[in-house]
Amino acid sequence: MLGPFGEEFSTFAISARCPDTGKYGVAISTRPLAVGSRCPFIKPGLGVVVTMAVTDPRLGPLGLRLLGLGYSASRVLDEIAASDPHIEFRQISVIDRDGNAVARTGSDNKDWSGHFCEPDMVAMGNGLISERTASAMAETFRKMKGDDLEARLMSALEAGRDAGGQHGGQHSSALVVYRNQEYPLVDLRVDEHEEPIAELRRIFDIYRPQIEYYETRPWQPDALGVVEDWVIAREKSREKSKGKKS
Repeated sequence: MLGPFGEEFSTFAISARCPDTGKYGVAISTRPLAVGSRCPFIKPGLGVVVTMAVTDPRLGPLGLRLLGLGYSASRVLDEIAASDPHIEFRQISVIDRDGNAVARTGSDNKDWSGHFCEPDMVAMGNGLISERTASAMAETFRKMKGDDLEARLMSALEAGRDAGGQHGGQHSSALVVYRNQEYPLVDLRVDEHEEPIAELRRIFDIYRPQIEYYETRPWQPDALGVVEDWVIAREKSREKSKGKKS
C-alpha cells in the first residue's frame, strides 16, 4: 500500500520485555532500508517504544521520556497520539517497566494491519499478507518461553516471515536488545538484502556466543582476552561441566 508520500510502507515487528532478566528487545523487518535506525527505541529499566508505518522517529524518544516520568504504557500511547496530527498514518507500541503492553494501529494503515498485545509482548504489522504474520510471531515467542529474549525475538521474526511477511517483501531487518547497561546487549542490522531475515539469523548465530563477552569487557578489559579465545575457552568449560554431570 502507498503512503501519503508515494512510498510503500509495510513493516512487521515484535517487541518484548523479559521480567526475569530485565531485558527489552525488538525484532523488526520492512521493505525500505535501515529499519533499525528509525523504528525501535529502548531505554534500559524504563521500556520500549516502536513506531512504524509512516513512521515519525521523533515519537520514540518522546515515548521514552514519558516513561522516564513514570507514565504507564497506556498513558504514554495516549500522549503520543494527542501530540501527533498524523497519528492515523502511524503504528505504535509501548511496553513499560511493569510489562504493561499496548499498541495503536492508525486507521489509515491498509490491510492487513493490526497488533496482538499481552503482558510483556507486542506483535504487530502493517501492509501484511495476512494477520498470520503477526499472530505467528506471538505464538513462536510464547512457545520459546525460558530461552534468551534475543533468541525468542529472532525466531519470532522468522515465523512472521514464514507466515507470509508483508506486501512487497522485506529488504532490511534489525534485532536490538538491552539489559542493564546504557549500551545495547545486541544491536544487529541488515540494511539492504534480498533475504534480510535470513542474513540477520546468520549474523545472530555468529554473534550469540560473543554477547556476554562484549557486555562485560568494558569493566574487565584485561581479564577477557581476545574474543575468539574467550568463546573457545567458555565452550570447553561448558563441555567439561556436561561431562562431569553425565
